[in-house]
Amino acid sequence: MSNAPDVLLTTRLRNAQPALWTNAARQAHPPEHMQALGRTISLVDTHAAAHRLERFAGLLAQVFPELSATQGVVESALMPASALLPALGIPADAGKLFIKADHSLPVAGSIKARGGMHEVLEFAEQVALQQGLVSQGGDYRVLAEPAAREVLARYQVAVGSTGNLGLSIGVVASALGFKAAVHMSADAKEWKKERLRLRGVQVVEHTGDYERAVAAGREQAAADPLCHFVDDEQSFSLLLGYSAAALHLQKQLQSQGVVVDAQHPLLVYLPCGVGGAPAGIAFGLRQLLGPHVHCFFAEPVQSPCFMVQMLSDQAPHLGGHPSVYDWGLTNRTEADGLAVPRASLLAAELMKPLLSGVFTVQDATLFEHLVMVLDTLGERIEPSAAAGFSGPAMLTGTTAGQAWLQASGLDAVLHQATHLVWTTGGLLVPDAQYQTFVERGRALLAAKSSAT
Repeated sequence: MSNAPDVLLTTRLRNAQPALWTNAARQAHPPEHMQALGRTISLVDTHAAAHRLERFAGLLAQVFPELSATQGVVESALMPASALLPALGIPADAGKLFIKADHSLPVAGSIKARGGMHEVLEFAEQVALQQGLVSQGGDYRVLAEPAAREVLARYQVAVGSTGNLGLSIGVVASALGFKAAVHMSADAKEWKKERLRLRGVQVVEHTGDYERAVAAGREQAAADPLCHFVDDEQSFSLLLGYSAAALHLQKQLQSQGVVVDAQHPLLVYLPCGVGGAPAGIAFGLRQLLGPHVHCFFAEPVQSPCFMVQMLSDQAPHLGGHPSVYDWGLTNRTEADGLAVPRASLLAAELMKPLLSGVFTVQDATLFEHLVMVLDTLGERIEPSAAAGFSGPAMLTGTTAGQAWLQASGLDAVLHQATHLVWTTGGLLVPDAQYQTFVERGRALLAAKSSAT
């Protein structure tokens, strides 16, 4: 496979049509220690993030009643979902399907609970150790006591977000006693802003898109020495918090009898905004499970910032850090968490040898798949969380996908493959808002049915 961008691919990309890019630079055996933006990380860092979450489990169970049953562990189910295959147009002999149900993650209701929680906890740990609130190996539940909260209240945690990361950061930071500020773009949903305000979080609204909200938040935070800014574009703490999900997933796959090897590949489909969350998960999975894991990022046709970045890396004349606007796209999508014009360079650099590909999906398809998931499995997801469901059919039902399967040698073992769609949000969507999603999806499906 050539590294040069395919003319048909770039044409479809510019025309906001579903497209698939596959990574000819993927390495079956990437280095154990990987570099990105001048820092080296490895699976050791993923384990360190998981251990940090464990140290805080007792405190989390105390400040979040919804975590009492799990003793402070924030995790989601691995759901068998092969019943969805016919509705998705996937051949019966193309393997089995599972959902990693991060749409039901407690506390933040989305995948952002992973990275967002980890970064807030890492900052809290630094402050607590510096201020003598806890000792190494001590009980972190003391941070819920008034004296400790009085100290933490001197500090602020800020973030720029289109919604779900802001929810995660704001909810966790305020629960621990920090002041919290979330800089939100114009396309962020009103119900997310209101939910933050009810938690006592300062919501700062900005005209323009995600990129402008992040820039404004970063600038304001830089002026306050007691403010920690969570930078979704450059944060190793976020990325490693996401990567810890791979450790739990490995156990879940084993308990479900899922083998991952040359004869039983694992194909993972991850919705992608700026790229930090899917890159963290892909990093953890590749390092932990090896060469037979293939990760694909899913993006809206109008906001394919990661595909644009990967194409730029292949062809420098396209620009070093392009925006979707440079390709004539609007960055407008109902998948608000994925409405990002420019990818994280940290995520992009890390994914060069790890990622198998990126595909794009139309908004209409998101709503159709949202309804299919509801009707077949009874699960409520938001539009952005539906992006990954196009992945299996993109591989099995398109010329580009079939060519990749053949070139990768997976066509011969596809019937033994496991497809894993990672859903990313939905638990906290208000009923009225969710109902509008369902109505739109049903109308689209009905129109498609009548047309045929």
